[in-house]
Amino acid sequence: MTRASGMRSPASTLLAGNLVVHDPALVAGDAVPGGGAGDGTWTVICTGAPEIADGCLQVRRSLDGVRWEAAGTVWERKPEWLREAVPGVRNLWAPELIRHAGTWYLYYAASTFGENRSVIALATNATLDPQDPAYAWVDRGPVIASGPEDDFNAIDPGVVLDDAGTPWMSFGSFWSGIRMVRLHWPDGLRDPDDDGAPRHLADRRRSPNAIEAPYIVARDGAFWLFASQDFCCRGVDSTYSIIVGRAEQVTGPYVDRDRVPMMDGGGTPLLATDGVRIGPGGQAVSGDWLALHHYRGDDDGRFRLEILPLDWSTGWPETAWKDEQ
Repeated sequence: MTRASGMRSPASTLLAGNLVVHDPALVAGDAVPGGGAGDGTWTVICTGAPEIADGCLQVRRSLDGVRWEAAGTVWERKPEWLREAVPGVRNLWAPELIRHAGTWYLYYAASTFGENRSVIALATNATLDPQDPAYAWVDRGPVIASGPEDDFNAIDPGVVLDDAGTPWMSFGSFWSGIRMVRLHWPDGLRDPDDDGAPRHLADRRRSPNAIEAPYIVARDGAFWLFASQDFCCRGVDSTYSIIVGRAEQVTGPYVDRDRVPMMDGGGTPLLATDGVRIGPGGQAVSGDWLALHHYRGDDDGRFRLEILPLDWSTGWPETAWKDEQ
């Protein structure tokens, strides 16, 4: 990649380049000391396409957060154990990236639509720069699985550290809503002492319980739970939108701005369909940036990456679509 000059930030410029991205995990170049690859580079890892590299997670990179380029896939083939764990799995979904003690931890999901025979798994890497000789994603196996006997769905991982530096992973889709387990450093797997039922963070309390893709941010002495609600993956018929709630403790209870518990269907609206930008969701946060996908009403409902600034000046996160005129 050749560093661009004179480019505006993603706050002021519409994104360009390879934006075919679903469920982005974002590392903003200005959000991590030294940048995602040591040079201020921005990185997105996203859900794979079944027809590309056996459905493995895809990588996008940018020097400025504005113009994006394809940078390969995490692997050329899915780990063999996943095929047995999730029969019929075609592609890997909804990654999450977090760095700890110099190592990048990549969490991702393997599942099939409409089923909860799913697994969240982990890979690690020393760097996010594909040109670095140390670049290699190492399979670390499963973190948590679900099956027909469970009342939750183990997909859509998001990891946050509590005030003591302990990692917690929220996850979930439909079924009983958003759940959480405690992880453990340095392996990044589930804490062996956390062997009970996953904690319950959010539930719409009505069928089909369409809430998923949790992402928790620690900020200003509180924890903020972002989630997608309603339906994705339907092109122009998608009804996704993004909501948020707040808690004093990482394990909740999370409430919206009107103090309605997210366990009882609460959630303050953050971003919804606007004109040709349909069904925003699958979000992640890096620094003061919100990454998401949406479906284009002017492009046959194809999905596309969006990165928007988050404004916290009112005490709650707010954002808005960019003017495309």
